Amino acid sequence: MKKAIYPGSFDPITYGHIDIINRASHYFDEVTVIVMNNKAKSPLFSAEERVKILQNVTKDFPNVKVDSFDGLLINYAKEKDIHISIRGLRAVTDFEYELQIAQTNYELSNGELDTMFLTTSLEYAYLSSSSVKEIASFHGDISKCVPPEVEKLVYEKFDRLDASLLQNSPNA
Repeated sequence: MKKAIYPGSFDPITYGHIDIINRASHYFDEVTVIVMNNKAKSPLFSAEERVKILQNVTKDFPNVKVDSFDGLLINYAKEKDIHISIRGLRAVTDFEYELQIAQTNYELSNGELDTMFLTTSLEYAYLSSSSVKEIASFHGDISKCVPPEVEKLVYEKFDRLDASLLQNSPNA
C-alpha cells in the first residue's frame, strides 16, 4: 500500500490545501492529512477544531484520513510507517523554505522520509491561511478562498474574538 502524509497547520484549510489533498489522493492509496502544532504561529483554531474541520471538508475523499501530531514529522512518519511527505508549492519563494524542510526531514530520518512536491493549481496560487485570516479579520470576503462551512467558522471565530476584545477593553 502506497501511503503519504500531508502535514500542515491548516489554520484554516483553504481551497489550495484541498487541491493538494485531492491530487495527492490520486497518487496514493492512503493520504493522512496531519494537523501539526507550529510553535512559531498563533493559531486561530485549536488543533482539535482544525482536525474536525478537515474531517468534514475531506469526508468525500475515501482514502484520506485526518490526524494531529505535536512533535517532529519524522517521528509521526516512523510511527505510522509512512515514507512520503506531500508539500504544496505556490511560488518560487515557497521552494527554498520547503526544500530546506524536505532535506532536513530526509537527513533526520536517515533517508526514511522523502518529500513529494505538488505545485498548487494556478487558480489557488495566491492563497495562504495567513492572508485568509487577515482578510477575515477585517470582515473581508473570503468566499473564494475557503469552503462555505469554513468561511462561516472563520467569521464566527473572529466575531467571538472581537466581542472578547470589546468586553476586556479598559473603556468597556
